[in-house]
Amino acid sequence: MCYCAALPRLETTTKIVILQHPRERDMPIGTARMASLCLPQAQLHVGVRWDGHPALAAALGDPARPPILLYPGPGAKDILAEPPQGPVTLVVVDGTWSQAKTVVRDNPILQALPRYAFAAPELSQYKIRKEPRAEYCSTIEALMHVLGALEGQPARFRALLDPMRAMIDAQIACQTDSPRRSTPRQPKPVRTPRRPLRADLRTDDIVVLVGEANAWPYSAGTSNPRDELVHLVLHRLTTGETYARVIAPRRDLSPTTTFHTDLPGARLLAGTTPQLALAEAAAFLRPTDVICTWGHYGAQLVDEAGGSLPNRIDMRAAAYRCFNKKIGTLEEYARSLGGDPTPVTDGRAGLRAAMLAQILRAWFA
Repeated sequence: MCYCAALPRLETTTKIVILQHPRERDMPIGTARMASLCLPQAQLHVGVRWDGHPALAAALGDPARPPILLYPGPGAKDILAEPPQGPVTLVVVDGTWSQAKTVVRDNPILQALPRYAFAAPELSQYKIRKEPRAEYCSTIEALMHVLGALEGQPARFRALLDPMRAMIDAQIACQTDSPRRSTPRQPKPVRTPRRPLRADLRTDDIVVLVGEANAWPYSAGTSNPRDELVHLVLHRLTTGETYARVIAPRRDLSPTTTFHTDLPGARLLAGTTPQLALAEAAAFLRPTDVICTWGHYGAQLVDEAGGSLPNRIDMRAAAYRCFNKKIGTLEEYARSLGGDPTPVTDGRAGLRAAMLAQILRAWFA
């Protein structure tokens, strides 16, 4: 349906930058684009990694409008009760709560911004999309509340709800008016299960990769902003060959790193250099190898340490595309397949590499 006729035009002294997760871009009932069409001072950018992004850097570098981040967390001020004085650049992350968390976690440039949040003073009117909790609201509703506080005109910004109401009313009317089925549904034909990986992929070329990090919690501030690779495991599926190396952290060891890596602190501090570990890993790999990971985090750690992984497959994304449903964590999915894989080396990375190999063998069976 078209909601163009319901779009207001609301000028603001606030500059708005909406950072939209790519998976939210194609959501037909999303509200971020709707909000950007209502606000001439708004920019909408799509992506996950924002370090070095020229448009964002230019927006955040406006001395007349210092940037702030709208995102809850430790130390966040209540923007409705304590709005910043003077014009600002308001940065808003659009996506599900899980997607927004990923964007903030993976971008030190966002973590460094002064953080604001709020508790919605009224229930969301987003009737056709369920929020995780009753007090949560959509992106356009969040902008309505926040801009009302920043601009000192709460009533004027309630017009942002007009296009959202038009969209919601049309969706509900369509659902109400659609005829009910008069004949029973025909059973769907049984399909041969698809394999998540491409048909030409050879098992001889598959190497699983797990990377563990020295990662400081958000509450630690920005003195240790970047997660750094401290344990790298490569495991060849067909032969069982394994390369594993502990890498000494260059920054202070996070208090949670030993727990997450399941390696003692002394072992981590005595690790090798990133350069040596990556050179050894490159020697272990063959030109035809395809690197399989669960998510993008492990490969991203290798990239940021200076490594190069040209041929890679995100198994979690491949499973999602194949089965068209959320897969869950690596541990949950591996557990659903049964069995108890034996770690290929010590530490949590050794167990996770064994789980990846277990999943791949199930897919190729």
